[in-house]
Amino acid sequence: MNSVRAPVYVVDDDSSVRESVGRLVRSAGWPVEAFASAQEFLKSPWASHPSCLVLDLDLPGLSGLELQRQLDARFSIIFLTGHGDVSTSVQAMKAGALEFLTKPPLEDQLVEAIRQAFARTPIVGPAPSGKPPSAELTFGAPSMIPVVHALARVARTAATVLLQGESGTGKEVAARLIHETSSRAKKPFIAVNCAFLTEELLESELLGHERGAFTGAYAKRRGRIELADGGTFFLDEVGELKPKLQAKLLRVLEERCFERLGGSTAIAVDVRWVAATNRDLRSMVQEGTFREDLYHRLAVFPIHIPPLRERRKDIVPLAKLFVAQLSASVGKSPALRLDDATKDRLQGGTWPGNVRELRNTLERAVILADGPVIRPEHLWIEESSASIDAVARRSEGSIAELERQLIERTLAAVGGNRRLAAAKLGIGLRTLYSKLKRHEDAGPGHHDE
Repeated sequence: MNSVRAPVYVVDDDSSVRESVGRLVRSAGWPVEAFASAQEFLKSPWASHPSCLVLDLDLPGLSGLELQRQLDARFSIIFLTGHGDVSTSVQAMKAGALEFLTKPPLEDQLVEAIRQAFARTPIVGPAPSGKPPSAELTFGAPSMIPVVHALARVARTAATVLLQGESGTGKEVAARLIHETSSRAKKPFIAVNCAFLTEELLESELLGHERGAFTGAYAKRRGRIELADGGTFFLDEVGELKPKLQAKLLRVLEERCFERLGGSTAIAVDVRWVAATNRDLRSMVQEGTFREDLYHRLAVFPIHIPPLRERRKDIVPLAKLFVAQLSASVGKSPALRLDDATKDRLQGGTWPGNVRELRNTLERAVILADGPVIRPEHLWIEESSASIDAVARRSEGSIAELERQLIERTLAAVGGNRRLAAAKLGIGLRTLYSKLKRHEDAGPGHHDE
C-alpha cells in the first residue's frame, strides 16, 4: 500500500524540476518530500529517516556532493546532472552514489533507479580522503559521461570487465577507477602489461615460481595473481598473450586457482579481473590467434573508450584540466591559460596518441611558456598528429599521396617500428601492411585519382 511506503526525497533548487520529478515519483506510487536546498533538507525531520534521495549535484550553498558526504550510508542517492560535470560525478561515484541521470530524467529510468535504491543498500563505502582520482583528468569532458556511468555500474559487481580502445585513451585509469569505487578498494590493485615481457618472464610474473623451478629460481616467489588476492587484477594488452598463457589464464578464470611454476599445490585466489586491449579480439578469435573461450570469459562486460578524434569537443576541456594540473606541478601560479589560437591548434590535431599524447604535448608547453599564456609556438605536435588540412596545404598530391607521406613520416618518427606507427596512425597493423603494399605496388610518383 502506498500509505506505508517510504517517501522519496527530492532536493533541487529548481522548482520546475521538483514538480516534474515529484509527479513522476507519485505516479509510480511513492510519496514525495521536496526541498529547495541541502540546508532545508538537513533542518527537516526527514534528515534522520534514511531513504532514497533524488539529488541535484549543483545546489547553491551546500552542494549535492557535500550533502552526500554528510549523510548516513543508508541514504541511497540518485544524482541529477544538468551540466555533464564528469569530475564531480566521479567523486560522487566514489562515495557510493547509486545512479546518475541527466535532467530531465526519463520516467522509466528514474522509476527503475528508485526501485534499485529501495531494494539494496549501497556497497561502496566513502572514498578515502586525499587527492581526487586521476580519472577526473582523463574523463573530464561531457561526452565521456556514458563511459563513467558504465564504470560506476559495473564497479558495484564482481563481473569481469574488458576495456577496449586505442593506446592512450585511458584504459588503465578506467581500470583503477573500477577498483577504487568497488568493495575491493582497500585491497591490492595489481597490473601487468602483457606486451612488455617475454612469454617465459610473463608466466613467472603472473603465476610465481617455486625454488628451483628453472635456472636462477633461487627462492620461492609469489606471482602477481596471488598478490592480488581479494583485490583487482588488471591485465593490460591482453591481446599479446601467447596461446600457452591464454590456456593457463583461462584455467585461473574458470577454477579460481593455479599452481606456481615448478609447484603442484593448487593456490585459490579471489580476484576481480579487468582486462584491456587495443586490438580487435573478435578478429583474433576468427584468425585463430586468440582463444574464443577466453574471449567470452573476459568480455562479460565490455566497455569501449573512444579515441580523442571521435570526441573533439573534449579536447579543449581536457587541455584546460591538464594545464591546471601541470602548472601546479611546476610551481606556476596562477595556472597558465590557453589563447584562442592555441585552442584552435589543439582542436585541429588528429591525436593518434589520444589523451596521453595531448597531455605530453601540454606538459612540454607548460615548461616552455615563460609568460602566463600558452601560445601555438609553445606546442610541439608530431607530424602524424597535425591536422590533415595542414598536411594537405603543404602537399600538391592526391589523397593517396597524402596518405603515403603521412605513413612515411610516422614510420620515420618511430624509427621504422610498424606496430608503433600503426598505433600512432590509429589503424591496425594489418591495415598498415596493406597500405604499404598498395603504395609500393603503385610506385613513386603514382597518384590514384
